Amino acid sequence: MHDAPTQAAEPSLAAGSEGKEPLSAGLKQRHLTMLGLGGVIGAGLFVGSGAGIAVAGPGIVLSYLIAGALAMLVMRMLGEMSAAMPASGAFSVHAERALGRWAGFSVGWLYWFLLVVVLAVEASGAARIANGWVPGVPQWGWVLIFMVVFTVANLAAVKNFGEFEFWFATLKVTAIVLFLVLGLLAVFGVLPDTEPVGLANLTGQGGFLPHGWGGVISGVLAVVFAFGGLEVVTIAAAESDDPARAVGRAVRSAVWRILFFYVGSMLVIVTLLPWSSMEPGKSPYVAVLDSIGVPGAGQIMNIVVFVALLSALNANLYGSSRMVFSLAERGEAPRALLKVSGGVPRRAVLASVAFGFVSVLLNLKWPDSVFLYMLNAVGAVLLFVWGLIAVSQLRLRPRIERETPGKLTLRMWAFPYLTWAALLAMGGVLVLMLTDEAARPQLLWSAGATGLVLLVAGARELRDRRARR
Repeated sequence: MHDAPTQAAEPSLAAGSEGKEPLSAGLKQRHLTMLGLGGVIGAGLFVGSGAGIAVAGPGIVLSYLIAGALAMLVMRMLGEMSAAMPASGAFSVHAERALGRWAGFSVGWLYWFLLVVVLAVEASGAARIANGWVPGVPQWGWVLIFMVVFTVANLAAVKNFGEFEFWFATLKVTAIVLFLVLGLLAVFGVLPDTEPVGLANLTGQGGFLPHGWGGVISGVLAVVFAFGGLEVVTIAAAESDDPARAVGRAVRSAVWRILFFYVGSMLVIVTLLPWSSMEPGKSPYVAVLDSIGVPGAGQIMNIVVFVALLSALNANLYGSSRMVFSLAERGEAPRALLKVSGGVPRRAVLASVAFGFVSVLLNLKWPDSVFLYMLNAVGAVLLFVWGLIAVSQLRLRPRIERETPGKLTLRMWAFPYLTWAALLAMGGVLVLMLTDEAARPQLLWSAGATGLVLLVAGARELRDRRARR
């Protein structure tokens, strides 16, 4: 364990950011750009968006605008700090530099736990789809195949991870672009056997806001967590040839395009189909493709969702291994995880996949009990991570301007006002979760998990202080 710095001593940011990562620099700009674009285009968008439409109606477009704006602000803050101080631990390192070891320890371990638990959902979801195609292979067999394939890919050179994600993201982005093109052609009646739909579905069925602004806010609660995953691009930037430049370009290109994909596709959906026809759990994308006569729409979307799940599994395994490696570098995880071979932290990869595989087994065996508790325990962790990113940026921005102003190649808009606005918005989402019966258990379990990690962090701080006396 390394000696903890006292709170009074602020380590130089210049010194802290010049150290070279022992990991390889195998990721190219195209990898990072597509990782940023594809990182949040997942099953939550293709399938989960139906639940948001059901509660907000056409107002889901505003819900996505609000949630997307919050995600863009967080990404901009994170991009600013990562461009100035690139590190494989990203926001965990930033939190430690801004607030102390307790913050870096807490956010790092909570994010690692979030990734390895969600990994189980993705592996199991992909296995269910594959089992439907090839029922001769049991679901657990598909899970094993996926875990082995992506473990091998992540144990090899980091460029393998980058190539997997590049092509996964390319397919997802291509699918959304084609959907938008077909949808717009159908809206204007250009496709065969279609007539211009006009605004009937936007203004009928109770109007644009059938459930008022309360429905829009409920929609925000339903969709905001779909934007989780953007953070991985700043973790990956540390393994590129020019981390500061790479993360800046990736953040700039990703946030606006992702908002366009999300909001654009929602606008197409609610324009083409009555919002009241949407069913939670069923993909609105399939409904649209069926309505305009695309043959095999269900199977096409199954393929896209399958790829999205595998992409998220790959990215989460990568992100969790780099986060726990960074924790080990700073003495916050077992030092045995520091072993690097060929520029890859292989022990960190194996530790992450081992816990992820345990999570998968729990999901297969006890999906409605043990695993449900674990899933609830990470339900609101993303907001805690985002909150610490914002607080860290508030603390670090003045120090970067004072010590290394030349490293501010990417700046947060309207600092500090938009940072404070983002923090208030996160607080508002937490209040909404507390008042929502369906979301309340997630918030309470997540608060319990966060409290437990903070308790461990506090106990370690006390132990270290006593050891220094």
